[in-house]
Amino acid sequence: MNIEEVNIYIDEYKESLDKAYDHLLDEMSAIRAGRANPKLVERIVVDYYGTPTPINQMATISVPEARMLLVSLWDISMLKAVTKAINEANLGVSPSDDGKVIRLVFPQLTEERRKEFAKEISKMTESCKVVCRNARRDVLDIFKKMKKDNEVTEDEFAKLEKDVQKILDDVSAKIEKSSEQKQKEIMTT
Repeated sequence: MNIEEVNIYIDEYKESLDKAYDHLLDEMSAIRAGRANPKLVERIVVDYYGTPTPINQMATISVPEARMLLVSLWDISMLKAVTKAINEANLGVSPSDDGKVIRLVFPQLTEERRKEFAKEISKMTESCKVVCRNARRDVLDIFKKMKKDNEVTEDEFAKLEKDVQKILDDVSAKIEKSSEQKQKEIMTT
């Protein structure tokens, strides 16, 4: 068995699982839990002199109060375009501007909206798990091919299979824990 080659595949597998987990955390951070979060507007793209530009690259986004975001543009001439983009993003708030900054005041979450967010988090979690299971399948396919080509023995393959599953189980536990924490945060905040 070529241990270096196997370790490279295992490392790539771990890296793909970590990327999936990090992506899930990033997606969940964009869901508000009763508090205003700058990540809610960071992904909104505005046509900035012909270039699609995220708001966080053209403004300072701050949280002066628990349920308010303040968007301070560096180029005031873009105020109307940014306001329009925020409206089109359908965040559930109406932006108000005083000619210098944009204020977004988020209302209290209703029970119905909290449940919708919890369902959305469940979907994100399941998608992340599917990506992880696909990564497991891919790395096991590589090891099966190695076994078929007599690069690894039956016993070595069985050990690799257990190692790959253990790695997946560990990441799945982290995914579940993060998902449960976010759902709890949404339902109680």
